[in-house]
Amino acid sequence: MKAFASASPRESSVSDKTGFKVKNLSASYESKLVLSDVSFWVPPAAAGTMVGLLGSNGSGKTTLIKSICSLLPHTGQCLLDNISLKSLSARELSKLISYIPQRSGISISMSVIDVVLQGYNPKLAMFERPTKEMKNAALEALKTVGMETHAEADYLTLSEGEKQLCILARTLIEDTTLLLLDEPDSSLDFHNKYCMMKILTHLVKEYKKTAILCLHDPCLALDFCDQLILLKDGRIFSEIYPKKDSLTSIEAELSQIYGSVTLKRIEDSQHHQRLVLLSAL
Repeated sequence: MKAFASASPRESSVSDKTGFKVKNLSASYESKLVLSDVSFWVPPAAAGTMVGLLGSNGSGKTTLIKSICSLLPHTGQCLLDNISLKSLSARELSKLISYIPQRSGISISMSVIDVVLQGYNPKLAMFERPTKEMKNAALEALKTVGMETHAEADYLTLSEGEKQLCILARTLIEDTTLLLLDEPDSSLDFHNKYCMMKILTHLVKEYKKTAILCLHDPCLALDFCDQLILLKDGRIFSEIYPKKDSLTSIEAELSQIYGSVTLKRIEDSQHHQRLVLLSAL
């Protein structure tokens, strides 16, 4: 597959662009305004872009993710290649968007392989069962996330981290354009956090998708994301492009969330350039 170089959103007007756009989005819980007039643009999926949402607790990251996939009422617009997501039915939406919440919400006993096969539901008619090819693809997805030996296990018996990897396998076979992930690293240990982010990066870059991730760990975001959206008090106060921006400017922006920080560029044992964030406290 061809690789596309993404143009920076800073270089041109957003209004006439394809890709993913959020325009003047506001959302409330009961009478409390949580998001206020949020707008941003992500290049078309062909660019293969990883977007990280960073902010302190209560800044609106989860609310933004849920609003985009129409789980929360909101004003403003979310457009994917100029198609309003509000105009789509739930089934149509599920063909375009994959959503991984902090908790899966699955509370009934079912096998891991059956959970993964749910990714095909939007493509199946009522009462139609997954084909042999679909089952093989689901097993391959489980193998990709290191869960192939758990295929017949009861999903409810898994650890929270294993459940998250299972849901990631389901996402791999959904074949949607836009991936929305709410703290996908929250239940994973150090090793699996990085494994998950490498799998996501491969999926996004190789198959030309857009991923928007709500993350608590700024080191993961700096390592893997192309674009960082910084939220504070329900508003976007800055955007960062880790591969392009200077360390000094990134430090200045991140300090508004995490206090005084120092950013260093290092080379790991495999000669990959990495960013390391250190607190000055």
